[in-house]
Amino acid sequence: MPSPRRPDWLKVSARTGPNYLDLKRIMRDLSLHTVCEEAGCPNIYECWEDREATFLILGDKCTRRCGFCDVMTAKPDAVDEDEPARIAQAVLAMGLRYVVLTGVARDDLPDGGARMWAACVRGVREAVPGCGVEVLPADFKGGERDIAIVIEAEPDVFAHNLETVRRLHGRIRPAFGYERSLDVLRMAKRTRPAQVTKSNLILGMGERPEEVPEALRDLSEAGCDIVTMGQYLQPTKLHLPVDRWVTPEEFAEHKRTGEALGVAHVEAGPLVRSSYHAGKQLRRALDASAARSS
Repeated sequence: MPSPRRPDWLKVSARTGPNYLDLKRIMRDLSLHTVCEEAGCPNIYECWEDREATFLILGDKCTRRCGFCDVMTAKPDAVDEDEPARIAQAVLAMGLRYVVLTGVARDDLPDGGARMWAACVRGVREAVPGCGVEVLPADFKGGERDIAIVIEAEPDVFAHNLETVRRLHGRIRPAFGYERSLDVLRMAKRTRPAQVTKSNLILGMGERPEEVPEALRDLSEAGCDIVTMGQYLQPTKLHLPVDRWVTPEEFAEHKRTGEALGVAHVEAGPLVRSSYHAGKQLRRALDASAARSS
């Protein structure tokens, strides 16, 4: 087991400047949730100071429990039909040009919340024409029609996270499935071949370094255009403990491997998270794809 003391490359300074405070006020005034807060993201100060945020839709209570996630598992509240309009209002007030929408799993809903996902994408686009929109939903239990409802709203990026290697998936994400998560990405491409897709891997939860290339290969073969990779940080003592601290050098090697396997862009580093500088990730992926095809 690693030392409980974090290595220097994981130390983050809190910067609660005027943009951070203003963004927090907007979120509270509109009764909105962010994954930045709910999941205890270490980049919250940097991103909020840069006026970037990831909205958490469909409430803050999840119907599933993953060993690494700090979002509450409980019976969800009723769907808030006004949420898409409030998110669009917040995007306009914050002056955003790229928005990431993530959400809790809603297995209590017949469509897994697909209708609301699509409404949020369209609401942002109507309020702020030209704004980029990225969605990061759960797997909708593999329901292809539900996935298609979201894709038909034409998000710029459709993301679904694999999170860990095949060997650990059943233990760490018991309500999901390794192959089903890959199938979600395949379905997105099948529904809309030009759709940019994205996934995430969290390292330090018990995987071995030599297992990571298999997951990268599987994501590439599923047509995934962007992969993000970061260090697992234990949210509380009740969560899965950190197995190891992954060095920046190992992350750099995984980036090289993923891109050599055909992923257009791999963003890898100890503090990288799926929504970290998401707009820049998309631009890099599009540039890399264009360069390969030229």
